[in-house]
Amino acid sequence: MPRPLGELEDAVMTRVWKWNRPVTVREVLEDLQQERSIAYTTVMTVMDNLHQKGWVRREAEGRAYRYEAVSTRAAYAAALMNEAWSASDNPAAALVAFFGMMSEGQREALRDAMRVVQLDEPGDTAGEAGR
Repeated sequence: MPRPLGELEDAVMTRVWKWNRPVTVREVLEDLQQERSIAYTTVMTVMDNLHQKGWVRREAEGRAYRYEAVSTRAAYAAALMNEAWSASDNPAAALVAFFGMMSEGQREALRDAMRVVQLDEPGDTAGEAGR
């Protein structure tokens, strides 16, 4: 997994993920400028770095590029959780501690996700009947 995103990289990727379409540096710049003072060249450098790191793909459009996310925010979050869990010397204890930190809404989302995974297991005839 690539390194976690930095603060500005995350701000840029948040927009790319949210808009879910190819975007230009100018579009990201204008949206970021609603929150902070930032230069075009800074955003261009960050987006180029994200391309070099494999977070976005880009396609030339005239003299500029349009950038598009390579994966989803959910996939990024899952990779971060997996990386943290894999680094534990006691994965079961890490999970118990993590579950203890979850809100009721997060626990419900976990239960929903577990049901989806269980329905998708090969050879699960109960899941097939419910589809």
